[in-house]
Amino acid sequence: MKQDKNAFKPLQKNKKAYFNYEVLEDLECGIALVGTEVKSLRDGRFSFADSYVTVTAHALTLVGLTIQPYTHGNINNHNPERNRRLLAHKDEIKRLKRKVDEKGFTLIPTSVYLRGNLVKVQVSLCRGKQMHDKRNVIKERDVSRDTRRELKQLQY
Repeated sequence: MKQDKNAFKPLQKNKKAYFNYEVLEDLECGIALVGTEVKSLRDGRFSFADSYVTVTAHALTLVGLTIQPYTHGNINNHNPERNRRLLAHKDEIKRLKRKVDEKGFTLIPTSVYLRGNLVKVQVSLCRGKQMHDKRNVIKERDVSRDTRRELKQLQY
């Protein structure tokens, strides 16, 4: 059976990034993986904790993404803590470098997913939120949850 090249399967979403940062812009990048990393990613054995993207003159590098060793691998398993290169067009890298050089912007990986048989990373241009903004988000979330609960009880 042939697999659709545009089939989208989300593996994990970085919810903490949406809470700590204001997301301004998204970019889809490929990721250069070695050995058994793809199998571990497909199993969902990876973590976004404190990961970010650095921009050099010619490349994007993903720092802090932990991919656990593959359970059925051998002595040739990958290093879980290594930095990984992201694949993007040269013009996109230049544009992101200009934006990141401005004060207060950073690049955060917000999602990892499969598009067809390729692993893709959604990188977002973000600005850090202040503490009062985070409190407002928590307050809105609580209010919406309470209203949903009330509406659900009214239906019965």
